[in-house]
Amino acid sequence: MTTGMWWFLGAALVQLVLAALLLRTRSTERPELPPEALAMLRGGPRAAVTVALVALHQRGAVAAGRRGTIRANGGAGRTRDPLQLGVHRSLHRALALRVLATRPKARQALDALSTELGRTGLLRSPGRLRAARVLLSCVPVTVGAGILVTVPPNRAAGPALALGALPVALAAALLCVPPTTRAARRLLSGLRDRHPLPEHRREVPDARDVLLYVALYGDPALTLFLPHFSRDGGLLGRRVGGEDGYSGGLGWNPENGPSCTGGTPD
Repeated sequence: MTTGMWWFLGAALVQLVLAALLLRTRSTERPELPPEALAMLRGGPRAAVTVALVALHQRGAVAAGRRGTIRANGGAGRTRDPLQLGVHRSLHRALALRVLATRPKARQALDALSTELGRTGLLRSPGRLRAARVLLSCVPVTVGAGILVTVPPNRAAGPALALGALPVALAAALLCVPPTTRAARRLLSGLRDRHPLPEHRREVPDARDVLLYVALYGDPALTLFLPHFSRDGGLLGRRVGGEDGYSGGLGWNPENGPSCTGGTPD
């Protein structure tokens, strides 16, 4: 293998190291997290919006609209929760969950929640995550360019391909690192162990406990505690109605996660 190929492999290694550093997080002491934050860690922004909608529904501030949408049903009440307020202020008309999560006021509250979770080491910064994925996407390009440039047409490329396969495989594994950190997954697992989903709704009379179960379990908890609101409001992770995303009421599956799994450089 030529000396030039080693330079390309070195560049790929540098890209891998920089990406791994961007993906690392520092876990700090954290206060007790609200249900919306736990839902964000479990299922992302739409899961957090779902919990906010459940909290608003418990106070009569929102109701299911037509064809799988959510509509405002009065004031937001005395809540100071930024996400609940942002979600309620976004409901100038009936909206589907997937659209509601993109409205500017709701999006602003979601971004603030994501930033706060990033400070506690539970969620990777979106900017750092994007930068890391750009670097990782460059690794196979760098290796491939090295093979094309440095291996003569009349020579076998086997050794170069064998050595180049390692950084490419490492890059593929790091591309599968999820936004949540290992600390977040341990936190959710511990909470599920302490709060298993009950079999009957009458076992959980407290409204705040309902929010906790929805945050931790998603659709199964929604079906157990709020079957009509969840179904009619399009919260249960399925498509309802048309395709316009408003009155059509496209649903969303909050349990969808990364398409692959890999090691986490936490």
